[in-house]
Amino acid sequence: MIEIKDLSKNYGDFHLNISLRIEEGRVTGLVGRNGAGKSTAIKSILGLIKPDGGSVTVMGKDSARLTAADKENFGVAFSDSGFSTYLTIRDVVLILENMYKDFDKAAFLDACKKCRLPEDKRLKDFSTGMKARLRVLIACSHRAKLLILDEPTAGLDVVARNEVLDMLRNYLAEDPGRSMLISSHISSDLEGLCDDIYMIHNGKIVLHEETDVIVSEYALLKLTPALYETIDKKYLLVTRKEPFGYSCLTNQRRYYAENYPNVVMEAGNVDDLIIMLSKEE
Repeated sequence: MIEIKDLSKNYGDFHLNISLRIEEGRVTGLVGRNGAGKSTAIKSILGLIKPDGGSVTVMGKDSARLTAADKENFGVAFSDSGFSTYLTIRDVVLILENMYKDFDKAAFLDACKKCRLPEDKRLKDFSTGMKARLRVLIACSHRAKLLILDEPTAGLDVVARNEVLDMLRNYLAEDPGRSMLISSHISSDLEGLCDDIYMIHNGKIVLHEETDVIVSEYALLKLTPALYETIDKKYLLVTRKEPFGYSCLTNQRRYYAENYPNVVMEAGNVDDLIIMLSKEE
């Protein structure tokens, strides 16, 4: 669905250089701290910025050669952009009818009603959560085969985030062939949604792993100085000095559980990966 090979983009002191792949029928997460390069990668895929090197292939085509008809297969949402806030949903419908031949007006308005989005209220008067739900509904309004979402849950409370994520789950469930690339720094949102996750830090991919593997095989070990000196370190990915001793990230949770039953161990999650892999020495 999407293949990026050695994509590079330079902005002063920031250098993006990544390779990644999003398979058909899969949900791929792109996580990392703010400023890590997530949005730059997504804008390069969409052709909004011109890469300095490398290649981006989307649905079998070079991204620079995608036609307007090709792009109708995309559903895109950014947290910091959208329609003019002086428009109403009725105005948005008129625009979408002219943009997408597969736009389903009746289904879109029904979804807006279910999400408690008034048709005649200006978007500037919508709450942050209402705006986020509308962006996702617009991305899903024309039966897109590929969703590309950049921080769709940014700034939302827990309830609003869950509503947005449920909307995405329902959309993907309607057609197993649909794919999604979703970026977020709220990584816990993605653990129940993504099939695999790429982590980007300082413009580079520092981890690519199946989400199930992260949850089942990764762990954070809390070690005293004495235990750290004696423990087998061959499966420790990252070690950080802490006031109590050491925090160590491993992708061999069972090995340490079986061989060091007294070690303090926390189940792995994406937040731990971000903290451990992106913290500066």
